Amino acid sequence: MLEKKIFDDYKEAMKSKDALRSSVLSFLRAEMMNVALAKKKSGLDDNDCLSVIRKQVKARQDSIEQFTKGNRQELAQKESKELEILKSYLPQEISEEEIKKILEVVIVALGAQGIKDMGKVMKELNAKVAGRADGKLVSELVRVRLSGEPKKDV
Repeated sequence: MLEKKIFDDYKEAMKSKDALRSSVLSFLRAEMMNVALAKKKSGLDDNDCLSVIRKQVKARQDSIEQFTKGNRQELAQKESKELEILKSYLPQEISEEEIKKILEVVIVALGAQGIKDMGKVMKELNAKVAGRADGKLVSELVRVRLSGEPKKDV
């Protein structure tokens, strides 16, 4: 279970005096406990854990963007290191090319004609890539694909 792995990794980071890793995992564990309390559960399943991790990843990505815009490179680098630690607990992301292949299959299956079908396509595509792809990238690929000329069948 992912929650136990994070707890074990946290203990290991504390023992090895890895301040950055223990800090990130401590904060992550606290967030997971808050979610568990909100859901009135004693522990979280892997999907809930992944949801918390993704939320933390998104927060780090936003922070990096803001620090970079504000010319605060040292803070952006710290956030980047934290982001790498968090990403190590997420499933392997699929490539943009793989997303495009899945997107084509979904468009054909749904018979999507244009941008008006974006909602249907996004719903189906998100179900297929389920947390293995960045939502912004998926949305952009769908938008670009549906706003252009529909691909002709060969």
